[in-house]
Amino acid sequence: MPHLGDATRGRILFGGDYNPEQWPEEIWHEDVRLMRDAGVNSVTLGVFSWSRLEPEPGAREFGWLDTLMDLMHDSGIGVVLATPTSSPPPWMGRLHPETLPRTEDGRVEWWGGRQHFSHSSAAYRRYAAAITEDLAARYGGHPALTMWHINNEYCTFDHGDEAAAAFRRWLREKYRTLDALNTAWGTAFWSQDYDTWDGILPPRTPHYLKNPTQVLDFRRFTSDMLLECYRAERDIVARHTPHLPVTTNFMPLWIGQDAWRWAEEEDVVSVDLYPDPRDPFGAQYAAMVQDLTRSQARGPWMLMEQAAGPVNWRGVNHPKPRGMNRLWSLQAVARGADAVCYFQWRQSRQGAEKFHSGMVSHAGEEGRTFQEVKQLGADLAKLGPHAADRHITAEVAVLHDWHAWWAGAQDARPSTEVDLPAVLTAWHRALWENNLTADFAHPEHDLSGYRMVLVPQLYALTDAAIDNLLGYVRGGGVLVSGFLTGVADEDDRVRDGGMDARLRELFGIRVLHEWWPLDAGETVETDGFDGTLWSEELEPAADARVEAVYRRGELEGMPAVLRRDRAWYLSTLPEPGAFRTLLARIAAEAGVRPVLEGLPPGVEAVRRGDLLFLLHHGREPVTVPLAGTHHDLLTGTTVTDEVRLGRYGVAVLRP
Repeated sequence: MPHLGDATRGRILFGGDYNPEQWPEEIWHEDVRLMRDAGVNSVTLGVFSWSRLEPEPGAREFGWLDTLMDLMHDSGIGVVLATPTSSPPPWMGRLHPETLPRTEDGRVEWWGGRQHFSHSSAAYRRYAAAITEDLAARYGGHPALTMWHINNEYCTFDHGDEAAAAFRRWLREKYRTLDALNTAWGTAFWSQDYDTWDGILPPRTPHYLKNPTQVLDFRRFTSDMLLECYRAERDIVARHTPHLPVTTNFMPLWIGQDAWRWAEEEDVVSVDLYPDPRDPFGAQYAAMVQDLTRSQARGPWMLMEQAAGPVNWRGVNHPKPRGMNRLWSLQAVARGADAVCYFQWRQSRQGAEKFHSGMVSHAGEEGRTFQEVKQLGADLAKLGPHAADRHITAEVAVLHDWHAWWAGAQDARPSTEVDLPAVLTAWHRALWENNLTADFAHPEHDLSGYRMVLVPQLYALTDAAIDNLLGYVRGGGVLVSGFLTGVADEDDRVRDGGMDARLRELFGIRVLHEWWPLDAGETVETDGFDGTLWSEELEPAADARVEAVYRRGELEGMPAVLRRDRAWYLSTLPEPGAFRTLLARIAAEAGVRPVLEGLPPGVEAVRRGDLLFLLHHGREPVTVPLAGTHHDLLTGTTVTDEVRLGRYGVAVLRP
């Protein structure tokens, strides 16, 4: 099976989306000059080019793309060729209105933007397959082609009639009988029993609350339908070029795709990443997404999109301060990226994203953005031979599952304040601030290689997942779980006792009496820290060890943190400083040590193979103590016993 190394060939890919159809041809040659000046070695062509490639049904206009493919090859720049199927031409919606998706209240999502396609539409799929077939046949043998990029940011929901028919087919394949579906969906509640498959619809807008398991299955169905679209195009290009890797780009922690399952279908796992430069924990959010993407890839991965400067979709869109673009790009390399790419090469002058930055901004080649891009290109050229295809070893795993997220993120729950991505971020932040490198894993993955496994929140768990957690602890692993874990099964059926009995025994919980969610901004005092977001009325088992108790109020004297042997349970979310201290203590007991001890605040340390990356997320210079002598690949200098890092400084060290 092809992989990212077939495209990188010992380099780090550097470049981004190139949309030359927005510019006159004389600009193309200027672009190539600037690309070579910046060290660009890869561009993605054709992502949003469907109307140019097929201006009317069945027509083909490939001449402009022929010229560009040849121009890239002649300039020594590889091409990641995209299928343009994320943005159908206006003629498709006009001639085939059934290709347009519908919202849950029946509104049509019209052409004029992007992603306006129904994943279940036979007409859409037919046109998508045809343009993909012709692209693969024409360019499969072109020497510039290094990789395929299918569609773009799959994110379309559809509640229309064609999707409804596909949903019913999906349900019949899953459940086989209506009795099984009615049991799984709990249709005895509110008189929802179905007597015919034709009576089942997507979860369209109801008078009151929706059936939770119907919504859960519709999310599963949507992920599967989008995956069918990806597979269909992937299989076409793979038939023409079985030696070239294929990818599609994830959006980080997007709720609509089961990314574990999707990653198994990709040769290269890639992600689009846009932290807010004003967010004081933007770098930690980026590190979390990078760790998740690396774990999905099981090795090196591709940063398909990032911004060289400001984006255009926040309320206030701030540019990146001087040096931050380089710092965050090298952070991605530290955490396993073998490709650092952008949306897009040249900032657009028209259209909806004309204020979204490019590698060449409106300021042109003299602008700070392009000058920093040039520096980054030089840095990546130095690192490529040493970093590419190197792996990262972690002793900690953080568990995450999209199905558990889908089940827990619905209406009519104990608290709307509980947001899974925010909970995940809080747990990962405690690791990041302790310089403890972590992988992510699915709860049914093999966990035996990790000393410590964290479960920030897994509301719904299969029996297989629960057995896996029990087996992990029996095998000597340390398990740390947060609240609202193991509450329901895969059908969102609440387990007896409000938490699976096997997990209650594992953690030393005799009875879970009540959940006591906290209001926004409310805290609960314990004898060691303040808890946030959540608390619980727990009765510990006789052999449980209570590590922290609640003080005052209804829960006074009850356990906030308890453990039974190597299994820990947190019934609240400790405030950040206390959480960092608690996880550091548990990690030390598990034999997990930071990448580097004694780091100044704001300095991140990551080991990739034999390379030590030091990344300074502050503006004031710092000195990092470091035993021994190392060679800095970025500066070419030798350092002994310490490294000095300036504003947003980076060092990449070899012993």
